Amino acid sequence: MKKENPWALIPFVVFLVLFIGSGVITGDFYAFPVIVAIAISGAVALAMNRKESFSNKVDIFCKGAGNLNVMLMVVIFLLAGAFSEVAKGMGAVDSTVNFALSVIPQNLLVVGLFIIACFISLSMGTSVGTIVALAPIGVGISEHIDFSMALVMAAIVGGSMFGDNLSFISDTTITAVRSQGAQMKDKFKVNFWIVLPAAVATSIFLGVITMGETAAQVEHLSYSWVKIVPYVLVIIFALIGMNVFLVLAFGIVLAGAVGLADGSYQLMDLFQKIGEGMSGMYEMAFLAILIAGMVEIIKLNGGIDFLLHLATRRIKSKKGAEFGIAGLVGLTNLSTANNTIAILIAGPLAKNIADQYGIEPRKSASILDIFSCTAQGLLPYGAQFLAAASVAGISPVSMLQYSFYPILIGICGVIAILIGYPKQKKA
Repeated sequence: MKKENPWALIPFVVFLVLFIGSGVITGDFYAFPVIVAIAISGAVALAMNRKESFSNKVDIFCKGAGNLNVMLMVVIFLLAGAFSEVAKGMGAVDSTVNFALSVIPQNLLVVGLFIIACFISLSMGTSVGTIVALAPIGVGISEHIDFSMALVMAAIVGGSMFGDNLSFISDTTITAVRSQGAQMKDKFKVNFWIVLPAAVATSIFLGVITMGETAAQVEHLSYSWVKIVPYVLVIIFALIGMNVFLVLAFGIVLAGAVGLADGSYQLMDLFQKIGEGMSGMYEMAFLAILIAGMVEIIKLNGGIDFLLHLATRRIKSKKGAEFGIAGLVGLTNLSTANNTIAILIAGPLAKNIADQYGIEPRKSASILDIFSCTAQGLLPYGAQFLAAASVAGISPVSMLQYSFYPILIGICGVIAILIGYPKQKKA
């Protein structure tokens, strides 16, 4: 048994001071590069505990950084980035948006934007990417209806969080699944039935709020069914349980083939897009590696044991443990303003709690993802709000009053814990 040591958590404090402190001072929560903040925090962790030799601590750091789950996560990040970029480059996003706008009734455009954002984010695996693609369309629509820009942007942000929480290629989902040792399809099925009522309720709320309003006709938009197919097939193959590496490899090949066939790509252009997609995930991959190494040193020094005791000392039941995991990742997300980083940090501790109280990996992974996305979807200083606000030219705070979906998934997550969903699988 390692001795509990609260001082071992100093690297976490250093990270929060650097990352969040710089944001408070500068007004830009992304001014201080997160990977630099983690690197400095890791160095602080290595400098602590003089009872251990430095070379031994480096070995332990590298062992944690090279953990099997971490390496699998890194490879999946790279493949997911490649697929997302290749599909986007050959016009899959534009075709999906244009198709949806062509079939949605004009008096339901705000509801339609929410639903489009749900599908795009589920397909692309990135909430910020979805917002960047849809926000300009939302601005144009907002100019033709008698509702605030904040409402339209909040609908898009809410829909983007749907995919962040569920997509098979979202870094948030991948991190939650790998940190808990769960199967992607099992986590998806549990997660989907928890958040579906929230998505339906959000659509109803948006429909009621915009009832009676009409908008100028959206001009005829061209789209190609073939360009949408890679997204649909990736979702289907992932749902039927195909290995995630094969799913993503197939998606890259199919999206690339479509792009080559219609002239969107020349062969070298395609390879460059694959490289760009992978390079776009480099920071997240290295963050996963560095955080895993730092957590292993903190664990060596007794910090994880202290946190585990602190988080579980008042827990007396399985439901209490699930609420503990929810609170842990939610608070971490409020501190880091990034749901993937929050899960990377809280994941190991959540796994310990889940193992101690017999919580299935599919459930603990779902709790991590749901409550991190609840927090992220309500942060005016989060990347999603900032991206939408910058395009629309409004204050991020103005969107909070219309942020129905993040609140509702949190409520649905609480209900799922209270009713014991899903039922424990029989051994």
